[in-house]
Amino acid sequence: TTLFRSFNVLRGAQSSSNLLLELCVAMALTLQGDNHIDALPYVDQGYEDPGVREGALRLVEEETRRYKPTKNYLEHLSASKLTFETPIVKAEFDRISTRQPMELLSMKRYELPQPGTAQKNDLAAWQEAVDNSMAQLEHQVGRITNLELLAQYSVNEWKLHSGFLMQMVEHEQRKLKQLRGKVQEVNWQRKTEQATAGAQLQTLNNHWNALVHKNFEIEKACVELEKELETLREKLGQRNSDVPPEDPQISQ
Repeated sequence: TTLFRSFNVLRGAQSSSNLLLELCVAMALTLQGDNHIDALPYVDQGYEDPGVREGALRLVEEETRRYKPTKNYLEHLSASKLTFETPIVKAEFDRISTRQPMELLSMKRYELPQPGTAQKNDLAAWQEAVDNSMAQLEHQVGRITNLELLAQYSVNEWKLHSGFLMQMVEHEQRKLKQLRGKVQEVNWQRKTEQATAGAQLQTLNNHWNALVHKNFEIEKACVELEKELETLREKLGQRNSDVPPEDPQISQ
């Protein structure tokens, strides 16, 4: 019968308690109409058993074979409407969308070209060259001034900046320590809950195994009773066949 075959399968699988435990949970959730099975990593065992990793890789390979990638996997989504604060940002996004290369940094403003041969007697060209050289000279003066200020005040500024950075690092380290403490609390809570759930599942699993064994014994007894009943019926049939038929005259 079906129950007898089921018990034989389960009896052959008793060497793997995880299989029985998962089967018990799966049956309970199926009866509830819920096919979601949550893992208990603090309780489940057997992940390092031979064949487990290979089975998982086979499932991944099967999923990748069914997956059909497309050129644009976001085509089913509606296009987003971007708003730009400045035309420069919009132009940059347009350049990226069209895959155009970025313009190189222009160094023309740092050059000191003199008027060409054709503009040798052009006063406006010479005036433009002089203005450009004066602008470059002022730029160099500004750089020298910045270097002097840096040499005079940079030590104290860097000390203040380093102290500020150290305060930021200490603040973030305290936050990290608090977060790690919270994560540890969550992990301990998960471990406690899963250990409790694992013990309950093990108890239910043992009870279920006992019920299956009891049902098997009952069915086995029923089969034996049916065989015994069939034997008694055969003996009764043979006994009735050995009795001679009754004489009608004697009965009258």
